[in-house]
Amino acid sequence: MARSDTRYREAYNRILDYCGSLPVGAAMPAESALSDIAEVSRTVIRRCLGRLEEEKLISWVGREKRILRKPTEADRIDLPESGASPEDLEQRFLEWVLRFDVPANTPLSVAELARRFDVPQHELKEFLAGLSRFGLVARRRQGGWMLLGFTADFAVELSDFRSVLEQNAVTCVAEAPVDHPVWARLAELRARHLSLKERIDTDFHEFSKLDESFHAAINSVVKNRFVTEFQKVISLIFHYHYLWDKTEEKLRNSAAIDEHLAIMDALENRDAEAAREAAARHMRTSKTTLLSSLRHHELG
Repeated sequence: MARSDTRYREAYNRILDYCGSLPVGAAMPAESALSDIAEVSRTVIRRCLGRLEEEKLISWVGREKRILRKPTEADRIDLPESGASPEDLEQRFLEWVLRFDVPANTPLSVAELARRFDVPQHELKEFLAGLSRFGLVARRRQGGWMLLGFTADFAVELSDFRSVLEQNAVTCVAEAPVDHPVWARLAELRARHLSLKERIDTDFHEFSKLDESFHAAINSVVKNRFVTEFQKVISLIFHYHYLWDKTEEKLRNSAAIDEHLAIMDALENRDAEAAREAAARHMRTSKTTLLSSLRHHELG
């Protein structure tokens, strides 16, 4: 599909959304104002108006345009498949939130975000609806969406919930059969941890990726659809906070390596209780680091 046709389809759906915000019988603004709303030329706007008239959504006589009926979902024009997968959109959106580009309790413009992330508006709306279950965004009473943001309270609640999930995960790993793939992954991760420990003075910045791999391996043993959903968000947030505060980064990462190794030692000994205790210590440290990072951004 040509890019020009894609822009027309996107513009038409934006104008359709705008029409839906007006009462039946209301007058529509001038073409210049509609052009600003849809961020396209007046030529494209006239094409959109022509289709609206054909679909009996508006009356159009001279410069006067009035709403005849409320648009429905069936009135929308299909858009080409987005180039971004749901997982890619989720990561890009969360990274945008976690860079603190916008403060908490900021109204979100679906049209602006759709352009930012290069996805159709209907896809962005579906994504926000799904993301709302994590408490980062919420519907506004007057319509639209609100960014609740990543706050200190959110960080504490997320850390506490993560600790519960990790305790369950290490128990599952300790009880996994000897031929389970997790043991080979942990052996490989142990080697990577020991290697980085020897290079910590120069390569300490590599820990964030290693931390992500370690916790992904631990949690891979848990077969629970609800855990899987939340782990995606938890993983990204706890991975990303390593990028916020660089003070004493080497010392923190070195200590975290030792905590990971303690968990792996207990797991390899099939000592579930020791593994849970080691995981609890690591979660307390991780929570402290996360809150310290938030204070670095004056959010804690």
